[in-house]
Amino acid sequence: MSAQVYVSELFSLEGRVAVVTGGSSGIGRAVTGALARAGASVVVVARRETELRATADELTAGGCRAAWVSADLGTAEGVRAVTEGAAEPFGEPDVLVNCAGINLRPPLGELGEDVWDTTMAVNLKAPFLLGQRFGPGMAERGYGRIIHVTSQQAHRAFVDSGAYGVSKGGLESLARSQAEAWSAHGVTVNTLVPGFVLTPLNARLQSDPEKVAALAGRTMAGRNGLPEDFAGAAVFLAGRASAYVTGQSVFVDGGFSVH
Repeated sequence: MSAQVYVSELFSLEGRVAVVTGGSSGIGRAVTGALARAGASVVVVARRETELRATADELTAGGCRAAWVSADLGTAEGVRAVTEGAAEPFGEPDVLVNCAGINLRPPLGELGEDVWDTTMAVNLKAPFLLGQRFGPGMAERGYGRIIHVTSQQAHRAFVDSGAYGVSKGGLESLARSQAEAWSAHGVTVNTLVPGFVLTPLNARLQSDPEKVAALAGRTMAGRNGLPEDFAGAAVFLAGRASAYVTGQSVFVDGGFSVH
């Protein structure tokens, strides 16, 4: 067997179906592109139709298989749109990536119930509900991959972690509970933990060059993250190569967490 064939068989996602929430921008878009180019048929979920259409069109123009569902995961109607519509284009998913997130940063003393509830709905409740919809089917079929994108703020408090850090800590705990429930049936559940990544989600922080430089200085790599840094880790966790990796938090952070 040639090296090329071996690597292809180990990491190929040909024949798999993936649903990626938050898949039209930032880390989610990079993950969507990586899974599609590795062979998966991808369904991109986000709110804005213009960005969704652009993402799917770019992938299909490159020979990939892509579709999209527009949904606000902060609402019951939005979650329902995904649970009812995500399997229509290509069939039931083998891979679910929960990347959609909201990060409102009021100081904790000013954090009201509205911000708390909105944050928990998008960052924690939606991944739970999507897992409840798709996880059991993956287990029945004997293969599944659930990947949650969390945050350094699940592990340490900085730059007003507030409700966001709590939601991401809960998401990592959810991953372990899902892993306990379904890993014996071929479904692995893991989290990708970014450092500070230059994405639209962090646009407000990026307006402060000194803070951005200070965050880069906390890494071992000497720079902040880019969305494409997550492509390889996502393909690994979505495929056959990661069959014995479950319940884990995989840090993709340039050494931020250990520096």
